[in-house]
Amino acid sequence: MTMILEVAEITIKTGDEAAFEAGAAKAFPLFLRAKGCHGVKLHRVIEHAGVYRLLVNWETIDNHMVDFRNSDDFQAWRRLVSPYFDGPPKVTHSQDVMNSDAGLPK
Repeated sequence: MTMILEVAEITIKTGDEAAFEAGAAKAFPLFLRAKGCHGVKLHRVIEHAGVYRLLVNWETIDNHMVDFRNSDDFQAWRRLVSPYFDGPPKVTHSQDVMNSDAGLPK
């Protein structure tokens, strides 16, 4: 099955990083119970303080853009983390074209 990777680049207001991370930790279960969600990660960008990348694996773009975005859980996610945003997140979707892990033993 081909997965869709959502990448949301989120810039956080200076000094709110710990509060944002705490809110994101509370929100992870909201993603994990969403239709078509197969995992979520939060990365902090080393080169740019206050910049994070939320990485979510979805079965389809519609699972993210329709099912999750129109859910109460999406509204709960926003309530938990949006007070710390320094501007709107930049969201893109991608899928594997090549993968060095393909066919390698686990």
